[in-house]
Amino acid sequence: MSTVYELVEVSKIYRLGSVETIALMDINLKIYRGEYLAIVGPSGSGKSTLLNILGLLDKPSRGKVFLEGKDVSGLSDSEASNIRSKHIGFVFQMFNLVPWLSALENVELASSIARISRKEAKKRARELLELVGLSHRMHHRPSQLSGGEQQRVAIARALVNNPSVLLADEPTGTLDSVTGAQIVRLLRDLTKQGVTVVAVTHNPDVASVADRTVKLRDGRVVSIE
Repeated sequence: MSTVYELVEVSKIYRLGSVETIALMDINLKIYRGEYLAIVGPSGSGKSTLLNILGLLDKPSRGKVFLEGKDVSGLSDSEASNIRSKHIGFVFQMFNLVPWLSALENVELASSIARISRKEAKKRARELLELVGLSHRMHHRPSQLSGGEQQRVAIARALVNNPSVLLADEPTGTLDSVTGAQIVRLLRDLTKQGVTVVAVTHNPDVASVADRTVKLRDGRVVSIE
């Protein structure tokens, strides 16, 4: 099984004057292609910081992060943005859809940002909405969609650039248990296509279907199961 991410002795320390706050300390972790990895732990354990580092939204204070074998620890903002656009998709607890656009148009918009031609963007958006089971709802606006349907649109949007990695931050946090289970199954199914899914969650149902679960406490890995 090939490695998508490798973290070597990664630490993140925030400094405000003479005060230091340790968010992550000495993280060693490999994440594999097509794996569903859950990151769990209490509030303040470093889950979101770790996800931000994986998403190249933040840099480690020390240590190395490798993505697809490339050292991405110290990239400039423009270099990190370029890598994200090619390799990483994001799904958040809040769906962040444009309210006056249809589901199709929301996904198309992401396609245009990814520099896909208008014709190809429409085709790609339709294919992705079919993939997430929303071919019959693609012309509805977010207010006309359920929470689960909105999250499916958000997942379709995140897949526009054919990412090798999908990072999900509490993807079922605002959903009821039945709808949340549907989203978890969808994320699980994506791994069958070779997408690596990393989900930060407080929900045991989201973690229960993971191939492995990383538990953090006080910025450190306490177990990988």
